[in-house]
Amino acid sequence: MRIGIIKLGAIATALLIDYMLDERADREDIDVRTITSGSKLRERDAEIVDKMREFNPDLVIVASPNAALPAAKLARDALKAEGKPVIVISDAPAKKVKDELEAEGFGYILVNADSMIGARREFLDPTEMCLYNSDVIKVLAATGAFRAVQLAVDEAIESAKAGKPKLPRLIIDAEAAVNAGNFSNPYARAKAMAAYTIAEKVAAVTTKACFVEKDAEKYIPMVAAAHEMMRYAAKLAEEAREIEKSSDAVYRTPHAKDGRVLSKWGLMEKPS
Repeated sequence: MRIGIIKLGAIATALLIDYMLDERADREDIDVRTITSGSKLRERDAEIVDKMREFNPDLVIVASPNAALPAAKLARDALKAEGKPVIVISDAPAKKVKDELEAEGFGYILVNADSMIGARREFLDPTEMCLYNSDVIKVLAATGAFRAVQLAVDEAIESAKAGKPKLPRLIIDAEAAVNAGNFSNPYARAKAMAAYTIAEKVAAVTTKACFVEKDAEKYIPMVAAAHEMMRYAAKLAEEAREIEKSSDAVYRTPHAKDGRVLSKWGLMEKPS
């Protein structure tokens, strides 16, 4: 199976989606190619779809912020015209086109807590950008959101192998994330749910600070506050995982070489 991944602009889930599918670089059932437009998401950036044609993928993932934006729509429409099965991975604002995606036959995975960064020049520099994304990644990984993404894409790959692609239609809220996290300790689950919920709320603060508030005296503290929210969400997510580690109950879902998803609980167990 050839899996093509097109990254338009930046969301945290896009940063690691290709590695989630082959974490040990030994999976023999898929080949993955990734093409990215970098941080920009302009209409002309949708032209990177042309580069993917050389790879001729069997399944395509288009990852972008706000899948309602023109560039994301142009990219998936171009792929649809070629008859490619497409999974859209995006954030909470994409929910407004959820029905449209379904009607046009696209799969989707929308990650509510993959919240917009505080993109004000007075505050955001490359260091702050990296720190914020590291916190988002920790939240999405430790709460179970990334596992929900992994399992949904793996299911689509397996169905495509059988010649009948079954594309996911999934919105990852706090409940969906912690269910995929498969926590054994109720306090760990509660901390993970709190972490995810805080991370979801960050977008409301950064959106107002970046697009609504015009007074720098107000929007600078707002973006800083949003990043502090994500930092504490990451701490809660880490605490949840530490609770699971303390009782040797961390749930793991590694891939076998043939692509099967294995599972295990105890650290010293063999996955099966």
